[in-house]
Amino acid sequence: MIVINNKYEIGDRVYLVSDPEQLLRLVTSIIVFKGGELLYGIACGVGESKHYDFELSAERDLTFSS
Repeated sequence: MIVINNKYEIGDRVYLVSDPEQLLRLVTSIIVFKGGELLYGIACGVGESKHYDFELSAERDLTFSS
């Protein structure tokens, strides 16, 4: 049995910490790799990208946004 220690769930609303616009994104998938590594698929509008949990935040960073 595999135990997955994910930080975010599918459907969670998150922000990409490197995004200066701090656009709201939605977690749409979780990809599990051998060894327990996780990538989160996140959607913003019609675009989707994949990121590690340390690249995401549940809170908007107003000090970073322009």
